[in-house]
Amino acid sequence: MTVIHEINTIVWLGELSHRYDRPVTLGDVPGEVWDRVAPRGVDTVWLMGVWERSQAGREIALRDQGLMASFREALPDVTEADIAGSPYCVRNYVVDSSLGGPAGLAAARTQLAARGVRLILDHVPNHVAPDHPWLTSAPDRLVRGTADDLARAPADFVETGGGIHARGRDPYFPPWPDVVQLNAFSDALREATVATLVSIGDQADGVRCDMAMLMMNDIFGTTWGDRAGTAPAEDFWSYVIPRVRARHPRLLFVAEAYWDREHALQQQGFDHCYDKRLYDRLLHEDAGSVRAHLAADPAHQRGLVRFLENHDEPRAAATLPGDRGRAAAVVVATLPGATLWHEGQFDGRRVRTPVFLRRRPQEPVDEPLRDFHARLLPAAAAVRRGDWRPLTPEGGPGNDTHQHLLAWTWTHADARHLVVVNDSDRPARARLPLPWHDLRGRSCRATDLLSGAVLDRDGDELTDSGLFVSLAAWGYHVLEW
Repeated sequence: MTVIHEINTIVWLGELSHRYDRPVTLGDVPGEVWDRVAPRGVDTVWLMGVWERSQAGREIALRDQGLMASFREALPDVTEADIAGSPYCVRNYVVDSSLGGPAGLAAARTQLAARGVRLILDHVPNHVAPDHPWLTSAPDRLVRGTADDLARAPADFVETGGGIHARGRDPYFPPWPDVVQLNAFSDALREATVATLVSIGDQADGVRCDMAMLMMNDIFGTTWGDRAGTAPAEDFWSYVIPRVRARHPRLLFVAEAYWDREHALQQQGFDHCYDKRLYDRLLHEDAGSVRAHLAADPAHQRGLVRFLENHDEPRAAATLPGDRGRAAAVVVATLPGATLWHEGQFDGRRVRTPVFLRRRPQEPVDEPLRDFHARLLPAAAAVRRGDWRPLTPEGGPGNDTHQHLLAWTWTHADARHLVVVNDSDRPARARLPLPWHDLRGRSCRATDLLSGAVLDRDGDELTDSGLFVSLAAWGYHVLEW
């Protein structure tokens, strides 16, 4: 199953350059660094932010007081030189020369492939930079405005590229000031998107599509109304993805997706979609809510991306500190679907660096947390094979703490695993009915892949009563039987 490690490329290369006292680009990253980027248990690396950034977008960011305040909050000694511009304000889908250009990316892909690791890159379908070539060469691919629009709503429109264009947006927030809006209903834009994604597929093994749900016919129509024109009969991704796969049949499509659009996007061709609901439930709700979420169709769940942080979310060490964070990590690492880890998460970084910045603050490494993840990733790789089945913990008289436990099994022809997590801040105990019906008359031994503890149990008891478990607050077992 897919396990993604997201790397903020510009920050990462900057820190490597400082460490090795020489300029380091994608083409000359030392081999031992690639080994650390793709540790055992990671099979996909997402190099976030490799495309050519917009200088026009950077200038807009430098004048935006809200953005500048966020930069200073994350990096108190920030200077103008630290601000590279947004990687999601793309001027051209060519690897930035400062990062090593196309040749550097090709060398990086070769290094990853030698380790059996895939490479995925970004695509931003909803908008482009205000100095993107399409503004002058192909304005029919954009949502356009009039002089009256600009006079009436200068925050919503911009005069650039010889015309007036709508600024990029989603329907729930004000427009982004540094980008212009593409038209998902434009035949020309759809064809150009196919060409762009085919080009990305020439350079990588997968693509992460930013805010993918914004291009769906119903959402785009609601957001832009008559300005978008008539909605095509075929939805945007239903048109685009099959045409890209005609050239790159195995290209991995990952959608950043919200608003419960995951299932629809899976139906339209995406392999995996963000599971923001699980993230929110682990942070803000209880085990019963998480358990209800995991009752969804297993086929749907295999198409989700589980995560505790990414470049858009606060750092997990800040929102889920200590034992609670470890328990949540066990959950996301051992469920079906893809898992997304964010560079710095294993080390306990607490400051979320805005993607505009090329530098981040120094932070101490949390060595125990790093050691925990070094054990968790290979353990999760061993566990997630075969048939996954959620379990319903059972309590005894006067004991309702079983409600705080999350549990599931993985059953393969040559392996059986049980994961149980206490998703609460107090002790919990329960009986877990196991789905293995051939245990009677046998002695059973379980080894915890994280702690090394060994449990011997009688097969008759496991068959008749289930496995008794008792866990401290935020405790967990990852058991190999």
